[in-house]
Amino acid sequence: MTDDGGRDSKRKGRPTGPIYDPLGLYTEGAPAQPEQTGQTEPLGQSGLSVLAEERLPLPHQPLRASWDPTAQPDDARRQRPDRETKKQSGLGRFVSTYGWRAYALPVLLVVTVLVAVDAFRGGGDSVAGVPGFGRLSEHTDKTGIIGAPPKGDGKFAADLPTGAVPGGGPFTDIGTGAWHIVPGTSAQIGMGSEHVFTYTVEIEDGVDTSGLGGDTSVGRMVDATLANPKSWTHDSRFGFRRIDGGTPDFRISLTSRDTTHKSCGFEIPIDSSCFNADLGRVVLSEVRWVRGALAFEGDIGSYRQYQINHEVGHAIGYHEHQPCDVDGGLAPVMMQQTFGTRNNDIATLDPTGVVPMDGKKCRFNSWPYPRA
Repeated sequence: MTDDGGRDSKRKGRPTGPIYDPLGLYTEGAPAQPEQTGQTEPLGQSGLSVLAEERLPLPHQPLRASWDPTAQPDDARRQRPDRETKKQSGLGRFVSTYGWRAYALPVLLVVTVLVAVDAFRGGGDSVAGVPGFGRLSEHTDKTGIIGAPPKGDGKFAADLPTGAVPGGGPFTDIGTGAWHIVPGTSAQIGMGSEHVFTYTVEIEDGVDTSGLGGDTSVGRMVDATLANPKSWTHDSRFGFRRIDGGTPDFRISLTSRDTTHKSCGFEIPIDSSCFNADLGRVVLSEVRWVRGALAFEGDIGSYRQYQINHEVGHAIGYHEHQPCDVDGGLAPVMMQQTFGTRNNDIATLDPTGVVPMDGKKCRFNSWPYPRA
């Protein structure tokens, strides 16, 4: 027999020596060299010895893949104990879904309702420091003088320091008692869903406005004040349109001292403005237009804006005066700021009026909607 034949016979009979298994995947606890018995161990279908084949697979051996890749792992076959589950309430599901928003939404809803209620009542938001301006009446449901100075009880000091006229430029003591219209018109300002008020700007004859920039300058001041978004047009119910002919809803009239006293009353010797419904006039005291008011504690431009907004407020239906509501806050535009921004000062002049003697003091304010 040739060497090749011997080798062939050996290949046919397969080796009878030990199986080379460096990782020990197929033997467990077997010696590195199996005993030489001289007998050949039969082979299985895998090409390994029957003995080795019977030992496969060993689950605890490392680097071993599953023989059945579709089978579930042993842990998955173990049945987990049933847990008692609670059914989540609708509120719980809402909180789980929306997180912190679930708490914010009710708060926002409450705030929205409060603001809506407050707006419906015509008041301001005291918490935010925005003053109110009282109840709205029909602008035609009263006659006579609206916003007249308080009657008082006769016990106030003779000099009335809170109502004193400060020093300043010249003003007219006595006019003719007749007014002339300042030429000029404007487009409608404000939405005016309920009423568009027409107005004229008028100057009493005998009043010299040259030191104020002339009649036209007075008209521009009126127009600009009413067109400001902080004024009454912030309320969509109101609109305004200036005309210079025909019959307006009211006439905004710069008036001499004497004629103002006759038109507004002068039981307490304090110069002030008013709305005289019988005359259809917003009577603006020229004394105050030129000099302002000590009690107002603001500049002359702001005082003139207050004059216009306060008296036009009476003309469109806000007939009642208001007290300082929040100590240190802005004064309501319908507060008699010419007499003072302290409730006690006004209550001293008019003890039976709407302003309480409560010690509150506000800051001057020219606007119905100062935060607009």
